[in-house]
Amino acid sequence: MKNSYTIAELSAEFGVTARAIRFYEDRGLIVPTRKGNRRVFSPRDRVRLRLILRGKRVGLTLDEIREVIDFYDVGQDEIGQLQLLLDKLRHRREALLAQRHDIDVLLDALESLEANCTEGLIALRDGGKLPPKLTVTSS
Repeated sequence: MKNSYTIAELSAEFGVTARAIRFYEDRGLIVPTRKGNRRVFSPRDRVRLRLILRGKRVGLTLDEIREVIDFYDVGQDEIGQLQLLLDKLRHRREALLAQRHDIDVLLDALESLEANCTEGLIALRDGGKLPPKLTVTSS
């Protein structure tokens, strides 16, 4: 394992822009040292960046990611850190399942409306009238 990394190396390794890495630095999630104007990232910064990106991939906010990472940094045991992460993941999963339910309801409504519109279009093309459920009235 290397002792230090440049922003370009981390950017290439993790497939993120240097701007994203600087953003995480601005938020205090990673803290590289400086050699002149150059940022020098430690193996610890590299691990933290990996954790940040994993957290973002599963939908955690930066504040939630910080809480999990900071919990480890203050010397808490790994059981506590894993329990905290597990709680956050379960909460995120519940939120996603609720969103999935809402999306399913909307898709069903769209499918029904699409079928009604198709039925109305066919009726109009055949010289008929719109079915009552599709008739537009002005108020």
